[in-house]
Amino acid sequence: MEESGDEDSFVVLNSEAAGDQNDCQQSDTGVCYDSSELASPHEGASAGAGKQNFFQGPEEMEHEKTHLKKLLEDLRLACENSKKLTFNKILQIDEKTITGEPAMCQSDLPWYFLKKLLMVNVSARNVNCTSASESNCDAASGVTGFDLHDDDAIFDEESLNMLNPLDLITALFLCSDGFVQQEMTLKMSMCQFSVPLLLPNSDTQQCTLMLWAMRDIVKRYRPQSLLDSKGFIEERIVLSELPMVSFVRLGECTLSKSEILNKLLSNSHQYHDTFVHHNMEGGDIPRRISNGLTEITWYLPGGNKNMDIFSEPVAVANLRGDIASFETQYSFLCHTSAAVFVFFDNLDSEWKLLTHRTGKAQIFLVGNRNGKNFSLEALKKVAAQLGLTNNNIIIKTKQKNDANFVKGFRKAVSDVVEKSEAKMRLEQMADIAHELGILVDEDVPDCMNGKKTADAITEEIQDILKYKEEQLPLQGDIWKELTRLEKEEFRLRNVGSKNIEEYKSDLHVKKRELHQKQYSYDMSTAMTCFINGISSPGIERRYFLKWMRMNLDNVSREKLSGLRERYKEKCNNPDNKEEIKKIDKQLSNSSLGTEHFFREMGQIYEASLSLPETDPSRQQLQHLPKLCAELLLDGFPLELVDGDASNIPLRWVSAVLSQLNVLVSSKNKIRVVTVLGVQSTGKSTLLNTMFGVQFAVSSGRCTRGAFILLIRINEDAKKLLKCDFMVIIDTEGLKSPELAQLDNSYEHDNELATLVVGLSDVTIINIAMANLTEMKDILQIVVHAFLRMKEVGKKPKCQFVYQNVSDVSAHEKNLRDRKLLLQQLNEMTQAAAKMERKEENKSFTDVMEYCPDTGNWYIPGLWNGNPPMAPVNAGYSEAVYELKKNIMKLLGDCQSSTNNIDEFEKWVKSLWNAVKHENFIFSFRNSLVADAYMKLCTEYNKWEWECKKEMYTWVTNAETRISNFGTVADNSQICDMRVFLTSLKTEASTELSTWEKKLQDNLSEYFKQTEGHVYLVEGYKEEFSNSIKSLRREMERSVVDQLTAAADIKTGMTELDRIKKNHTKEIEKAVHALINECRKKKVQMTDTELDKRFDEMWKETLEKLTFTEQKATDVFTRVEYYLRSNLSHRGGHASELLSQKNLRECGLEPFKYTAEGFFNQLKHKVSKWLQIEDHIKVVQRMTDKIIDACTLSVDEKLKRKTKCHDTYIQEILHIIDERLKNNPDVKIDMEFEVSLKQHICGSAARNFQKMEEDFIQVNDPYRCLMKNKEKFCADFKDVFHERDQCQKKAQEFTDQCLKPAVEAFVNRSLGPNIIDEMLKQEQFSTRMSFQYSLLLDLLSKDRVEDYLRYNCSYESFIKERILEQIEERFSSFSATLEFEERHLQSSISSINDAIEKAKTGESGDMKTFVERICKELGDKLVISQDALGAFMILNNANREQFADCLTVSVRDMEEALREKFKESNIKTKLQDLHVQPQNELFTRVIGCGKQCPLCGAPCEAGGRDHEKHFTSLHRPQGLGKNNWDHSDKLVTDICTSLVTSETRFRCSATDNKWHPYKRFHEIFPGWDIRPDVSFEASDYWKYVMTKYNNYFACAYGSDPADIPSTWNNITPEKAKQSLKESFSIE
Repeated sequence: MEESGDEDSFVVLNSEAAGDQNDCQQSDTGVCYDSSELASPHEGASAGAGKQNFFQGPEEMEHEKTHLKKLLEDLRLACENSKKLTFNKILQIDEKTITGEPAMCQSDLPWYFLKKLLMVNVSARNVNCTSASESNCDAASGVTGFDLHDDDAIFDEESLNMLNPLDLITALFLCSDGFVQQEMTLKMSMCQFSVPLLLPNSDTQQCTLMLWAMRDIVKRYRPQSLLDSKGFIEERIVLSELPMVSFVRLGECTLSKSEILNKLLSNSHQYHDTFVHHNMEGGDIPRRISNGLTEITWYLPGGNKNMDIFSEPVAVANLRGDIASFETQYSFLCHTSAAVFVFFDNLDSEWKLLTHRTGKAQIFLVGNRNGKNFSLEALKKVAAQLGLTNNNIIIKTKQKNDANFVKGFRKAVSDVVEKSEAKMRLEQMADIAHELGILVDEDVPDCMNGKKTADAITEEIQDILKYKEEQLPLQGDIWKELTRLEKEEFRLRNVGSKNIEEYKSDLHVKKRELHQKQYSYDMSTAMTCFINGISSPGIERRYFLKWMRMNLDNVSREKLSGLRERYKEKCNNPDNKEEIKKIDKQLSNSSLGTEHFFREMGQIYEASLSLPETDPSRQQLQHLPKLCAELLLDGFPLELVDGDASNIPLRWVSAVLSQLNVLVSSKNKIRVVTVLGVQSTGKSTLLNTMFGVQFAVSSGRCTRGAFILLIRINEDAKKLLKCDFMVIIDTEGLKSPELAQLDNSYEHDNELATLVVGLSDVTIINIAMANLTEMKDILQIVVHAFLRMKEVGKKPKCQFVYQNVSDVSAHEKNLRDRKLLLQQLNEMTQAAAKMERKEENKSFTDVMEYCPDTGNWYIPGLWNGNPPMAPVNAGYSEAVYELKKNIMKLLGDCQSSTNNIDEFEKWVKSLWNAVKHENFIFSFRNSLVADAYMKLCTEYNKWEWECKKEMYTWVTNAETRISNFGTVADNSQICDMRVFLTSLKTEASTELSTWEKKLQDNLSEYFKQTEGHVYLVEGYKEEFSNSIKSLRREMERSVVDQLTAAADIKTGMTELDRIKKNHTKEIEKAVHALINECRKKKVQMTDTELDKRFDEMWKETLEKLTFTEQKATDVFTRVEYYLRSNLSHRGGHASELLSQKNLRECGLEPFKYTAEGFFNQLKHKVSKWLQIEDHIKVVQRMTDKIIDACTLSVDEKLKRKTKCHDTYIQEILHIIDERLKNNPDVKIDMEFEVSLKQHICGSAARNFQKMEEDFIQVNDPYRCLMKNKEKFCADFKDVFHERDQCQKKAQEFTDQCLKPAVEAFVNRSLGPNIIDEMLKQEQFSTRMSFQYSLLLDLLSKDRVEDYLRYNCSYESFIKERILEQIEERFSSFSATLEFEERHLQSSISSINDAIEKAKTGESGDMKTFVERICKELGDKLVISQDALGAFMILNNANREQFADCLTVSVRDMEEALREKFKESNIKTKLQDLHVQPQNELFTRVIGCGKQCPLCGAPCEAGGRDHEKHFTSLHRPQGLGKNNWDHSDKLVTDICTSLVTSETRFRCSATDNKWHPYKRFHEIFPGWDIRPDVSFEASDYWKYVMTKYNNYFACAYGSDPADIPSTWNNITPEKAKQSLKESFSIE
């Protein structure tokens, strides 16, 4: 058979024949031959390539160029020819890479091939389009129809639509840059495909030696010589000195050369198509541009005599096309090969080519005697001319089947391999290529310059350990010691009995000294060269880094191989722990890669940060992060975790990520995928296969630490994935044998797992079935990581990948195993939850979303057969591809908002800082979580205030309606106050239910959004939901109390109003009688006479009236009743205690809690002696707060100037009970509770009694009558003289009735407006914002007395400050005018509308007219019935004239009120407001009112019903009056340090027993005290305490604290910066 698909097509021998079928002459056998004159003059020969150029004129050359260009255009690669395909371009994730759609047309084929090749899929060369789509593509490209009866036309059409894989490979190599070529070559080699050795280019008529492309191929094999020792050789293939055997064709040949080669290189049980041949898919398609292509592959023995075909390694080259057309390639092969096997059918025409050969290669002739053109005579003649023996001639006869023929062929090749001394490295072939005019791909300036720079660095390496000490000194012992100090700074394991802050200060000094020591080193020559290298222009930089990596791998491989053998031996004996540690250190020290140079660069940068910002030396190094960020964008990995030191250089990594954020600008959204698993289970290979990336594998050492790599997302995939980049994190193996020998290996694994899981959106848990025994330990670590993430608000998704499972029924067969796995995961979750003290997590699904049916993937083994000759298993690639598609779907379905690079940087910082602590969950603090929580609190506070404001308005309106009930202004249809009150309560409940639902809906909608990282605070959703319910309950109680009080007071006033009304009527009757009497006299009377007569009438009338004395209720009796009811559940003893003291004698003196009884007295003395805050101080502090809260409530009621109502007393008792219940940490007895309630209730009763008496006095009927005497007298005279009363009465009605009502309306409405305005300030948005603003203000004012009040009298200080801020904000007269004007206009408008409506009503007298006005205003204004009654008597004004005058009076009133508002200051206004802004704002910012039990810092948690109290910034305990146990000196220790230390404390809550700070939550379960995010985080209070140490000591009656040395270096600027850091302010 003739070869097809490699030398010539099975149907058409030469590629130009594909374009011109008339040049072919078909034989009887169906084989198409062409004449030697038309032999393909293809690319690959040089200008002096002999015969090749004689057969090709200018027209043919132009035709060939057009032919190549046409193919590239068909593949849509033409535009890429001038701008090569880059590695970043082919790595981009687009829609095609995540869908399983086949190639639809020819332009899809390159990407389809690359996608499969990058995933190392052995089916990558099956590249034909689907038939259904070909017609579409043809139509798109303008291909016309053809005649169905024309066989040639049908043949042409099929040919046009199909592509030979070799043409596609050639086109892609021609259109790719050196890095894509290198990656393609590497992946093709892994698939055991042949790779280009000489690449033809028909445009230039030259070929290129692909030396650079093959540089990255590393092979591992075991030759015969190492069989017994079980050793192996691992080296870069271009550096391997191997014999090469080449296979070429002369003329036509019916033997398929490539197919025979595949059989030659394959075992009978492991056949593989290394070379493309005519029986492969697409192999029989005419080649268009790939003739002249020379391919190479290698046969490498595995050390098994029964399976190895050749006992020694050999390179195998294969030239496509006739050597008559490609003499240059043939000559090259003769110079470089040990033997050249020439396939032929007929030697008559071109045999002389064989005599022209140069080089020392043996010639073997391979013919097919069955071929019709075979001539034995010609063979003998040529053999004689060449001096060949029978051993050099291999003939296939009819007696030999393919198996026997290949066996003989193999024997010949084997003899050559074993006997030949002609071995050559591929590197050496470059010289021969130069001699023959063949280009070498490495001969480009960028590559040569990169190599020169890299060689200058690596050539100096003799001893790796010594080299690292001299050239890379900063990452050695200094960096490891810095790592140790950093962790100790967080864990404080060795603090012992030392002062913690002093100890931390010493650690900080040591760190600074080490950084200075680092910087004292001059930058080494190697690092100078390295930084210069990566500062080169883009392409040269990439070449430099690739040369560096390859050179360093070569150096390390040799050193590490011996060490790894030693470590394997020692690992077999568990007693060799110390030796293992030693070898591990040697392994760490002896490995050398580019990561070490980047690590040194990071340390240089970090060391420079210890210098002042203006230092030129520091400024010269500020460009380093940007260089690294650019490399990340170019696809180079960045070392995130230093695997040797187990640390992250946070400042360096942060700087790099910050620069990366700047470089990508707004396109900075990322998704993160991570792999975790046991060492050497193929994690890096899995990522490389999945994403086509280049994490180091099998380079003589395993991955250490963690590396991140960036992949761009194409525009078409951004909508699906909602990101701009994919971040891939590769990690070192958990449970690595090296680290397992170390004491902290489990801790190290936990840290790494927690970090990468926390950074990930999807985590792949990679489990090799061979390592199932270790799986449980791995899962324990993983479960810990996921549990921690759940607790801090992150919910990464998880996929379990089981490697080396190839059975198609694995998913079904492993159903039981999956259930067992879930059971184990549940058990581990419970164990992990117990360790993390989060025992509410009972199952794995409590921690994360996981479904056993969809969360498990079974991946076959990587190799299809036995390496080194095994290709990658196609099943492996396909399974990984399915996993990849699923991961993409998971990412697309992610509900959580996408992180940007800046936020990713924050996660790195916060996660790493947290894992440095022993207790991650209680140590985790993240600015993104804080920001998300702050936003949630801000939104909740807005909703809460919106609800409260609306309910304030509703209650105000309801109280107005109650006040007007039963009067002329009453608009209700109800006559009974009890019925009316019930209806209002129902209405209030409905209103509150509506608001509760609205708030709950708002909360649900808030957590549905995908932006703002709301998923991070989802754990708080229930708390805020409970807060909404609590708000509803509290407001309902308050509203009902207010309505009840208003209704009861109104009812109580009914009888009083009736009496006053009757008295007024009697006076009016007497006045009318007097008028009639005086008029009958018909004598003109003077005003003096009238006054005298009026006084006589007044006296007589009052004597006739009955005035019952109005007595005030005994408030003390009512208070006593409710107090006894409140304490009735406490039993008889409480009643006895109440009886021991008269309530009227309580509350006269300030309340002081004193220890009672011998035991308490003793404890108090001991406490004093020990100088700790004792029970008495704690109780007194709580008591003061309760009294303040009750006083505030009483003051609000007193401002109403009404009768005392029972609800006022009940509210006070409710406040006391709630405050006591919210302080479970404070131990109190019944005596204290009774005493406190008596004190507060006694004081309140005294105030309420006076309010009651004042109210009775003001509303006394006799007094009310006397108050109006002058008015009645004036009206009497006006009526008597028949004067026009319209203007006077209008003025009176306006001044006495309308004006007070309007003022009251404005005062009722102004409070919420002031609150609204204050809430526009950021400081009032949340409690955290308020604290930040407050502390910043204290720092700027810098007054010690303010700090003392803040620390000692927090709540009163806050109240005063809020009041000051309100007064400051509204200090200008115009500040409130806008609101007052708005309400004034609203009132005036309502009054004018009421007047107009009354005018248009049915005719009636003056009284009816006024009543209509009052009725219209009844829902808005409360018009005094006393004033109205007085106005209505003796009123003879004309209705129409009165209406006109009233309109004018109202206008005058408007102006008068406006002037009044302008003249009154904010202090005056605040006194009259119905809603006190300062109280509402205080309630908002004080929250629960709790303060840290250790230092007194106020709680900042949002909502009302939060489960945990926390504060952003704790302070030295000395500021809370705490002294040392053994002296009178103030304490410098800070809670955030103490809770991570081994230190103990005691207080009244511990019954004065010592208790570890680490377990503080056992004593104070309601508090969440987390360590500081950094050493500098508490600088604010350190600065304050340092500056005012003596002042505080004097104020507290103590000795000044011993201030740690580093505290003296803190400046106000640093204090301010620490404040920002603590409160996550950007």
